[in-house]
Amino acid sequence: MASTKLMETKDGKRFWKISVSRGYGKSPYTSRFYWQDGWSEKYALGQLQKAVGAFEQKCATGEVMTRKERKDQEDADRLAAEEAARTAAEEAAKIKTVRQYALGVFMAAKTVTLSENARAGYQQFIDNHILPVIGDLPLADVTPAMITKLLLDFQKTGKAHGTCVKLYNILNGIFDMAFMDDTIPVNPLLKVKRPKPRRDEQIVDEASKALTISELAYVLSCVDKEPLRWKVYITLAADMGARRGELCGLQWSDIDWKENTITVRRNLQYTPAKGVYETTTKTGVVRVVDIGPDTASLLRDLRKDQASKCISKWVFSQDCSPEPMHPQRPTAYFKKFGERYGIKDFHPHLLRHTAASIMLTSGADIKSVATRLGHSEQVLLKTYAHATQESIKKAGQSVRDALAAEVKKESGAETMPLEIAK
Repeated sequence: MASTKLMETKDGKRFWKISVSRGYGKSPYTSRFYWQDGWSEKYALGQLQKAVGAFEQKCATGEVMTRKERKDQEDADRLAAEEAARTAAEEAAKIKTVRQYALGVFMAAKTVTLSENARAGYQQFIDNHILPVIGDLPLADVTPAMITKLLLDFQKTGKAHGTCVKLYNILNGIFDMAFMDDTIPVNPLLKVKRPKPRRDEQIVDEASKALTISELAYVLSCVDKEPLRWKVYITLAADMGARRGELCGLQWSDIDWKENTITVRRNLQYTPAKGVYETTTKTGVVRVVDIGPDTASLLRDLRKDQASKCISKWVFSQDCSPEPMHPQRPTAYFKKFGERYGIKDFHPHLLRHTAASIMLTSGADIKSVATRLGHSEQVLLKTYAHATQESIKKAGQSVRDALAAEVKKESGAETMPLEIAK
């Protein structure tokens, strides 16, 4: 039987602490259920009872763990992963073909270190583009010429330069790992040049993909004609510069209504093998991002509209459902939005590029922009080199402008002698 206790956070948010006994001498399972703004006491108590029932059910089926149980599970998973990696290394000596090594050793190691989404991307490249060509060859028999031909044939299919480079990097990762663990005597990629862009291919840097201020203003004027949920999503994406999965992973409890800030703490991802799943942010760092008052007002409108149809902890939920929006749905919606309003290549990441570019060219410092976007400073400098150069020029010009203004102000006044301290 569960017990509940009404409590309050430091910032004044009311919640019930739900406790379910685990037996004598054991700490109970606990959960929180927040009293949302605008709820009457009767309605809140009704929702509490539903939450209590759901939590009891999860406890009964073993879905809930204490902190110690969770830590023990994480330790067990880590030890199992380490054991799997050791076993894979031991088996490496028996492995002969590219297929056996790529799947049994390389991908086994990547499964431990990569996110599920990144792992699925690696797997797709290996399955579709590497194994069909050289998968059944002995590792030691693969020559630089074979790799070069594989890459050239791949590039001839019209793949973008970045995609060709990714294939090169994965191949290099496989053969470099095999070389480092003495499975092969030399890495053939040492004699294979990194792919260059095709003659007819124009490489566009990330900063130049961004919208201008006037183009962004046009996009935001168009959202007034869209359903409220998408009006909020596009406005919030432009304001925060957050990733698609981070926006889909926002929950109402992440919003500080007093300070107009949002804590970005999770990322919703999708792979065909795993479905929709929740993970950490790309860098694993939780960050707090401020939003404008107009954006906050739109979020309040969305909350009221959503509550009239269903109760969901997710800011962006499915139609009349408490479940979160599918993380791939924004991409499809943005494409149709762009077609309706004549915005070429409109996609969610474009607003992230735009936010970064505008902040940098407006003179914001690198560290602040990187923190707001959840980027490393090194990646930001590399990705938005053009924009950062403009911000550096503006920083220098601001000194010259300030000096010129001071000289102009003093030119009309009587010159005063300077006293030099002895």
